[in-house]
Amino acid sequence: MGRLTNLRGVDPVLTTLARGYSNAELIAAALFPVVLVPKEAGQYPEFGKEAFKLYNTERALRGKSNRMDPEALNWVDFTTKENDIEYPIDYREKNEALFNTQKHGTVTVQNILLLQREYQAAALAQNVATYGASNKVVLSGTSQFTDYTNSDPVAVVDAGKEAIRAKTGKYPNTMTMGAVTFKTLKEHPKLIEKIKYSMKGVLTVELLKQIFDIETLKIGKAVYADDDGTFHDVWSDNITLAYVPKKQSGMDRDWHEPSFGYTLRRTGYPFVDRYEEGKKLELVRDTDNFVVKVVGADAGYLISDTNG
Repeated sequence: MGRLTNLRGVDPVLTTLARGYSNAELIAAALFPVVLVPKEAGQYPEFGKEAFKLYNTERALRGKSNRMDPEALNWVDFTTKENDIEYPIDYREKNEALFNTQKHGTVTVQNILLLQREYQAAALAQNVATYGASNKVVLSGTSQFTDYTNSDPVAVVDAGKEAIRAKTGKYPNTMTMGAVTFKTLKEHPKLIEKIKYSMKGVLTVELLKQIFDIETLKIGKAVYADDDGTFHDVWSDNITLAYVPKKQSGMDRDWHEPSFGYTLRRTGYPFVDRYEEGKKLELVRDTDNFVVKVVGADAGYLISDTNG
């Protein structure tokens, strides 16, 4: 172990709890799954069309081997950022509590770090500047899904799927949307018409997956409070379509596999340590080190302003 690791006094039990903890309300991992990087700074390959192309690999008898003509890889610099937050436990609270205050503190600070990652992922995925001109659409007027008479959500989503396929050769397998968009779609007459024989009275996530023919659909329900205590949606009235490779069983993800995006996390994070302050306070501190990156913008499509 390195000097920094030794000095941190990492708590293995609380670290295991933090690494195994997940919040079902958060969806950043659907678009930006975690891959581990050995250093805080380096370069990652920005995927071009060659990463997504389907090549002719059949070789005729006694024929030459098939050879691809690779594009020059574009390497992009990255720097992960350390994020930490600590939870104070007074010795009197620890003595009087009927629950494990250290575990409670760990879950609390881990939720804060996860929300920070969610916010960063949402900001990147919902930014029109992330996408090329043909990989985004801003709805307005009668095209917005709140216009139940004129709008056609299936046609809009299909156009996005075809745009990704035209750029990458693959259909998107992942869709995310804000809770307000989901609420609008659940009540859309054209979608309800498609399920009238399904024996279900409301549109569910599973039914929407079938209607849009998408493998993974996640609804962004997270909110955050500003300095005035006002709550805001992390995911607003937008839909993101993306191709994100599925994790292979028993294997860690590899950033060399083409994808819309990844969360690059420094190896060894997150970790939890504890220390005392003034003999009366115990601090449970959670530290993570990551950066959220779009590594294949052609594999994503943004539908903005779905609601009027």
